[in-house]
Amino acid sequence: MTVEDSRKILPADVYPSWVVFARQQKLKWLNQELVKIWPFVDQAASELIRTSVEPTLEQYRPVILASLKFSKLTLGTVAPQFTGISIIEENESGIIMELEMNWDANSSIILDIKTYLGVALPIQVKNIGFTGVFRLMFKPMVDQFPCFGAVCFSLREKKKLDFTLKVIGGDLSTLPGVSDAIEATIRNAVEDTLMWPVRKVIPIIPGDYSDLELKPVGTLEVKLVQARDLTNKDIIGKSDPFSIVYIRPLPDKMKRSKTINNDLSPIWNEHFEFIVEDVSTQNLIVKIYDDDGVQAADLIGCAQVGLKDLEPGKVKDIWVKLVKDLEIQRDNKDRGQVHLELLYCPYDMKDEVSNPFDKQFTMTSLERTIKNTQNGTPNGSSLSSKTLSRRKEIIMRGVLSVTVVSAEDLPAMDIAGKSDPYVVLNMKKSKTKHKTRVVNESLNPTWGQTFDFVVEDGLHDMLILEVWDHDTFGKDYMGRCILTLTRVIMEEDYKESFPLEGAKSGKLNLHLKWSPQPIYRDT
Repeated sequence: MTVEDSRKILPADVYPSWVVFARQQKLKWLNQELVKIWPFVDQAASELIRTSVEPTLEQYRPVILASLKFSKLTLGTVAPQFTGISIIEENESGIIMELEMNWDANSSIILDIKTYLGVALPIQVKNIGFTGVFRLMFKPMVDQFPCFGAVCFSLREKKKLDFTLKVIGGDLSTLPGVSDAIEATIRNAVEDTLMWPVRKVIPIIPGDYSDLELKPVGTLEVKLVQARDLTNKDIIGKSDPFSIVYIRPLPDKMKRSKTINNDLSPIWNEHFEFIVEDVSTQNLIVKIYDDDGVQAADLIGCAQVGLKDLEPGKVKDIWVKLVKDLEIQRDNKDRGQVHLELLYCPYDMKDEVSNPFDKQFTMTSLERTIKNTQNGTPNGSSLSSKTLSRRKEIIMRGVLSVTVVSAEDLPAMDIAGKSDPYVVLNMKKSKTKHKTRVVNESLNPTWGQTFDFVVEDGLHDMLILEVWDHDTFGKDYMGRCILTLTRVIMEEDYKESFPLEGAKSGKLNLHLKWSPQPIYRDT
């Protein structure tokens, strides 16, 4: 008989609370105590929110407003209700716990806004509904009461945040765009001041708790390579996709790619760099939209990658399936895939990790990781401070040798069940092209031909190989492979088989070599 079965037979008070009812009883006690002390919490929390959030409101203040401040701020008489509790960490260094919370507040929040036209409006923020998870950190553990030196709190997860805006004695709709701008400002302020990994540190016992404050721990290099088989959002023609890439959804921390017109398999090959603040919990988010010009862009799909899954100092080359919503786990519709190269470089990277940071140059982490130099210079020589001030970035210049060895299991394009394949090699940025010979009547051709490309900027160029079927009066497209040069620059020599994109079957067998010739770009 299980414990749950026994509850149906015997009354609850037969069992010790820790058998079945510990979690519910703890939450009941916690909620009862919170109701008792809520007037004091309201006073302290309201002042804390005012002092921390108001400067952030000013930071994200819409350009159409001259000022945006609190004129009144109280959280109301209704205390939040905790619905779940869990201990994340408990050891000699401290205790980390998370509390699930629901709150339908009757708060009284009034914003004073002024426009450049001289109009002053008091705007009430009302009908606040919130569901989320708060994280509490009690650190460090000490020998005196209350046994911890400080408390850190943060909003670990924001499941729902709803509110309405109302002009006191007026109609906000008379100022087009103001309501949306203020709402976006409030959400940005909450994200910037309360959302994990941001945390507020409250000293309990006097001491230095700077180690508990938010600090960057490393950088994430992201190469947005391409996407394929995207869902078409347009009735006429094809979507015009672009991507938004971020770790934290703040305007100054989100990156946008260029728009690729009329293409459901766009190639971006764009590079972005992000600051990482907590590798164990943060995710890289990619959202792909259809650019509709002056109208709001349509979301095609989104994807996320947990930073904890990345090996420091190692490039991760992945295809990620797009979904409709990151919160919805079951989404079987095929919305396409996005191709990423990711490199996480912690600031405290040890010397034993290949190619540690070189602080002599202002470069991206990827450039620092893969540059083929010794002691910061191409030949191990020293550089003067004057030279260092001019040479800011390294360009990965070199010669790429590509041997098209063979292909396997190519699709039949002719009536007789054969194909006459050849390969066109194209460097995207330099627009240099080469072509193999035609192998007649073969689905498993062997070429063994080598082509050299002089590459001026290996980090931002890419190799595209297209397989075609030769016909007397034309040619038929069979499929392609798209390769960045990251791996060959790092390994300098490797052999690999690459599946053909856009084909039912087939793969190319290639041998790639890199002969580096690093040069410096003056800025």
